[in-house]
Amino acid sequence: MATEIKVWQIVNGNLELIETTMIEAGRKETEDLEKWIKNNPLILGQDILIIGNQVPTKAGLIDFLGIDKLGNLIIIELKRDRLSRDALAQAIDYASEISSWDVDKISEVCTKYTGQGLGDYLNENFKDVDVEDLIINESQRILLVGFSIEDSLSRMIEWLSNHGVSINAVILKYIKTKNGEELIARTVIIPEEIERERTKKRQISISMSDEPGNYNDQDLENVLIKYLSEDRPTPQRIRKILFPLCLKHPVVTREMIKKELINKGEAIDEGKAGTILTTISREIGIKARDYLRQVIQYDKPNPWEKENYRIPEKYKELVQNILSKLDKQEFA
Repeated sequence: MATEIKVWQIVNGNLELIETTMIEAGRKETEDLEKWIKNNPLILGQDILIIGNQVPTKAGLIDFLGIDKLGNLIIIELKRDRLSRDALAQAIDYASEISSWDVDKISEVCTKYTGQGLGDYLNENFKDVDVEDLIINESQRILLVGFSIEDSLSRMIEWLSNHGVSINAVILKYIKTKNGEELIARTVIIPEEIERERTKKRQISISMSDEPGNYNDQDLENVLIKYLSEDRPTPQRIRKILFPLCLKHPVVTREMIKKELINKGEAIDEGKAGTILTTISREIGIKARDYLRQVIQYDKPNPWEKENYRIPEKYKELVQNILSKLDKQEFA
C-alpha cells in the first residue's frame, strides 16, 4: 500500500477519475519537476528559500538545498515516482555531511546558484527577518518530494518528527484535465503549522547584546588572547582584519572591511565579503562576547546593522600588544 492523491473531474454531473501520468502527457518527471520547483518553490511549503541545485557532497548530489527563516538548511530530495525508505536513508546521509558546513561553504553554494552571497540573498528574500540574528545551519531539515509514499515510510516520518527530527514529505499529483489543462496538487505528511511549531521549539536561541564588558586590563587581555587563538574563521578574521583596520583608522566602515576581506583573499567578491561581515558582526553581538564589545565600539544605523567600527583610544595599546603576542606565538 502507498499514500497518493486521487483526483476526479466533474463531467456532465458525474465524477471521472483522472489518472494521466506525466510520462503519458509527454512530461519528463524529474526535469519538469525541477524546473517547476525552481520557478515556484512555494509548492514545497512556506518560508523555504532555494539556495542550491544538484549540490555535490561526498554522499552524492542533493537535488535542492534550501534554507528557512530560522537559518536551518533543508535537504530536498526528489523522486520521480514513489518515495521509499531508501530516499530517507539517502537524505540522512546528506544531512550528516552538510551539518558541518560553515557559513562560507553555504554562501559559496548560494552564490553558484543565485549569483548572490548568502547574506544578501537572505536579506532580499526574507525582508521580515533580521539576518544577523540567524543561527545558520544550527540544525538541518529533510524534505522528501514524490508522487506517492510507502505507508511504512509515512509512519517513519511521523515517528521521527514526534521524536525531534525535522522531517516531512510532500506528495504531488500531476493532473491533465479533458480540456488539456495541467495542474499539480499537493499534500504533506506532517501539517505545515505543526512542523513549523516543532521546528521553532527545537531551535537554540543565542542571546544578543550591545552592552560592553567591564573587565580589568589583565583579565581583558587574557580572555581576548584565548578567543583570538581559537581555530575558527571568525576569531581569526577579527584578529587579522578587523583589529588591524581599527588600529590603522579612527573609524572603519563596512565597505572598508569588505574591501579588506577581498584584498586578503578571504572573499572572492563583494557578495561573499558581505556574508562574512555579517558573521563577524553577529559574533561581536553575542551576549557572552562582551569582551569584544569592550574594545570595539560601533554605531547602529539600523537595528540589524553595525557600522563605523572603532577601538577606543584607551584600548589601542592593549589590542596592539595582544596582536604582537599572538604573532610571536604563531611564528615561534
